[in-house]
Amino acid sequence: MKIFKKIIIFLYLISFLTGHKISAQEKIKIGLLVPISGPDSKMGNSIIKSVRLAINKIDNSFIEIIPKDTKSDPLETLEVAKELYNEGVKIVIGPVFNKNLVYLDEMNEMIFLSLSNKIINNPKNIISAGINADSQLRTISRFQIMNDLKKTIFLIPKKNYKEEIEKGIKLSKVKANKVYYYDSDPTQITNRIEKITKYSQRKRNLADEIKRLEELNENNNEKKIQNLKKRDTIGKLGFDSIVISDFDESLKSVTTSLLYTDVSPKKVYFITLNQWFDESLLKETSSQPLYFPSINKKNFDEFTQNYYNTFSEYPNQLSFLSYDLVGLVYYLILKNDYSIDKKIFIKKSMFKGKIGIFEIKDNKINHILNLYEVNNKKFKKIF
Repeated sequence: MKIFKKIIIFLYLISFLTGHKISAQEKIKIGLLVPISGPDSKMGNSIIKSVRLAINKIDNSFIEIIPKDTKSDPLETLEVAKELYNEGVKIVIGPVFNKNLVYLDEMNEMIFLSLSNKIINNPKNIISAGINADSQLRTISRFQIMNDLKKTIFLIPKKNYKEEIEKGIKLSKVKANKVYYYDSDPTQITNRIEKITKYSQRKRNLADEIKRLEELNENNNEKKIQNLKKRDTIGKLGFDSIVISDFDESLKSVTTSLLYTDVSPKKVYFITLNQWFDESLLKETSSQPLYFPSINKKNFDEFTQNYYNTFSEYPNQLSFLSYDLVGLVYYLILKNDYSIDKKIFIKKSMFKGKIGIFEIKDNKINHILNLYEVNNKKFKKIF
């Protein structure tokens, strides 16, 4: 596979870093901007614990993590970023939410590894480290090629990440035969899906065909008529696969509406975006098989178990991201002779961390993801 020929650095970052000691006298200070108080504090504290795991694995006393509380507020984020700068910090992991990036262009001598997956209109000193739409759709594009899918339609909800999906479609060059938008209100989804799938027309096609056969009044048509009466519609759908750009209950509302309109995953491929192995999907057997791109599940499960064994609680998904980012920053600093500046993020290189293979390019981290199938109440890795 071509992508592996391009890999400059192929390693498990944390494992590689274990045992490497810095000879410099000054500590390497890495900032951490997370919500420690307020409604998002549980997420922030989970990230802090994950970073602690990474630091313990590196086992180097010259690394110092300095956490600051953003309180999920953009102005507070700017103020604590200034505090970090005054303490000599130039590289920061965080903030978590895209809304908290808005004022950070003022801190142009610092680099922020945002945990958000949004890449549109970010300040130039922000590197988006989340699992962005471009990365996910490149994986889906590979799946399309593998299964010779040439008529894929996209269903995109009218939510705040709509533009991210649209940009991801352009960047990834995924095959999008048609793109449809829908209101995520459950009371309106079914009506929209009926129009997209031409449900009324296909239902009329069935009624017309039954009527035609009945009017012929031929004995050998009776069995055909009975079989047709067991069906809900007839007629071509005009697509061989659907990418549903949604999550949680809204995703389930869409798949339910598709089933109602006689569009089954047995007829067309049901594909969605990264679901972080949401186990509630395993129960939705009528919507299976369902396909989605994601990180390496084996590594994710190992990290989750290690985290639970250490803290007696389960981490959130962003904790997994932050674990890898600590290793990445430390590794790049080592490669730059322990000097901390913007240059360490400029060279185009590929890495392999716990989350999988990724590269830094154009102020974002692109992830080379796996693709999984939800079927028979299991998650199965396709590639």
